[in-house]
Amino acid sequence: METFKRGPQRLTDQEVDELMKRQPHLLKQNYDQIPNLTPNSQEVISRQATINVGTIGHVAHGKSTLVRSISTINTVRFRQERVRNITIRLGYANAKIFKCPKCPEPQCYQSFSSEKEDNAQCDLCKEVMTLVRHISFVDCPGHDILMSTMLTGAAVMDCALLIVAANMPCPQPQTQEHLVALVITKLKYVIVIQNKVDIIFRDQQAALRNYEEITRFIKGTIAEDSPIIPVSAQLKYNIDCVIQQICNFFPIPDRQLQVPPKMIIIRSFDVNKPGEKPENLHGGVVGGSILQGILSVGDEVEIRPGRQCKNGNQTTWHPITTRVVTLFAEQNELVYAVPGGLIGVGLLIDPSLTRNDNLVGCVLGFPKQLPELYRELEINYYLMVSVVGAQQQDGKTQKIAKIQQDEMLKFNVLSNETPGRVIEVREDKIMRVALNNPVCTGLQEKVAFSRRLSNKFRLIGWGIITDGRTITL
Repeated sequence: METFKRGPQRLTDQEVDELMKRQPHLLKQNYDQIPNLTPNSQEVISRQATINVGTIGHVAHGKSTLVRSISTINTVRFRQERVRNITIRLGYANAKIFKCPKCPEPQCYQSFSSEKEDNAQCDLCKEVMTLVRHISFVDCPGHDILMSTMLTGAAVMDCALLIVAANMPCPQPQTQEHLVALVITKLKYVIVIQNKVDIIFRDQQAALRNYEEITRFIKGTIAEDSPIIPVSAQLKYNIDCVIQQICNFFPIPDRQLQVPPKMIIIRSFDVNKPGEKPENLHGGVVGGSILQGILSVGDEVEIRPGRQCKNGNQTTWHPITTRVVTLFAEQNELVYAVPGGLIGVGLLIDPSLTRNDNLVGCVLGFPKQLPELYRELEINYYLMVSVVGAQQQDGKTQKIAKIQQDEMLKFNVLSNETPGRVIEVREDKIMRVALNNPVCTGLQEKVAFSRRLSNKFRLIGWGIITDGRTITL
């Protein structure tokens, strides 16, 4: 049973019925279901994803194309991304995976968009299929200057697909760097995708040579025992095998549901169009992944650190208290949302506060039940030997120098990214850091840090938060 109190502004039974009637092909949700929910409840996976699958790898290796082949959603949405044909911001797309009771494996596994009806028919034999998974893709950029964006996405991943282009030598720089990032976040489950096999067909041994390069690269890493699947994401060749492995190799993570909710924000935006009439304006929207607990429409919530205010040389932070008015998983409307999947939360706040990802890095939860805000951190750190994926002009790997007092580094904690100054370095691998911006976090949380090298921030190490100095709100 719930040991915490939810907000009094819940929808009425009539409002819930009207909400559910907008999508009659999906199972209905109501507040009475909340105490008995599990991540595999059909009422949950009918409308929202319950596992976050990251797509990682070097730039232009086919990450977004693979996501589109499985989910039918194009994650390259912004004008600059379409012009350059690369992912710049985190992409997101949901997919339902069904299993046909008659067709053989792997053909029995088929994927559709998140809005697909629950009694979908098999494309091959027309038999009614069973909904077995609802997954959410976190599509990370592969360019080296966007490594911080990738680390933000890694904070919400439960597992990952490592995409390697078969027409290029393995590993490429960001293939290495992204795999190291997974080690930092302690992901245990990775599937390796050998993409673009369709463009090397003239050399019958090319795919085998690339496969051998991949096996040498992942030996001794967290992906050593992972399946390696040859595919053509563009032609949708072998995609059914990928879907099969997602179901069989990736377990549904254990979730804490009957605790106060905690959601990390990785996107925030204003959904109102320019010139919108005042009576048609919508409140700000944040997007992210719930780490624990259940969030429902009507809940009163707090966002930390919240709003930044400057008065001369003094900067203060003010948490935002507001109310949840809508919940969405892509186009699916929700009464409640559970951990796993990317959730859009419509709030009763000024949309200017959420514009242009202003609230990325914040944490959302019940008032007075979120972690403290830290301005100084004490980190038990591990420094890598050399810069992953970077070489000097003579072809040698670039060694990483020791961390120095007063050095400026960039730190990633959950989805928060902030510069910080090293104020103390001890011989027992402990450093104390003064952050430019506060982070909402707890002790024993993981942190990654980067150093500016050749005008680019490169990942140089990671650690665990052991202590810190909080700020008074």
